[in-house]
Amino acid sequence: MRFLVLAICLFSLTAWAEAPSDDAWILNTAESRIVFTSVKADDIGETHYFKDFKGHIQPTGDVHLEIALESVETGIDIRNERMQKFLFETNLYPRATVAAKVDLATFETMAIGERRTAPVMLELDIHGIDDKFRHEVFVTRIAENRVLIETLKPMILHADDFDLGAGVIKLRELVGLPSITPVFPITVSLVFEH
Repeated sequence: MRFLVLAICLFSLTAWAEAPSDDAWILNTAESRIVFTSVKADDIGETHYFKDFKGHIQPTGDVHLEIALESVETGIDIRNERMQKFLFETNLYPRATVAAKVDLATFETMAIGERRTAPVMLELDIHGIDDKFRHEVFVTRIAENRVLIETLKPMILHADDFDLGAGVIKLRELVGLPSITPVFPITVSLVFEH
């Protein structure tokens, strides 16, 4: 039985390149989370997440994840709208994508309950900018046909690396804050089923 290590952590992306095949591993979005943290006024941390995303891992090991950026949830409606409009510019860039390649054969022998770490090269496309980076993830076989993939440690996304810095400044100005840190830790917990 094939196991897929990961893919994504998300945080990361290249365009929903292909529909999943019949024997792909499909992301169970009800049991998965993509979370990021922001820090404002120097020491006030807030946690946000995305409500709408989908993903799969093909039998070839190709991983695809798509995040609908308008689904950002901050706990405050006006802040959701401002992030959509000024940070992510969802009218121009409605989604972020993550692509990766994993070696499914490596995980074929995992026992139920077994956990391993694995490196993965992620390609993130957000706000019209592609970038590649390596990250380590935990892969846990939670059932015969289910795998949990989690970030080993938070991935750090710097707003300026994806042309989001002006949006961070605009958000700060709109609410009159002395600062919003332009660095966002991202964590993911993804359940794939076969």
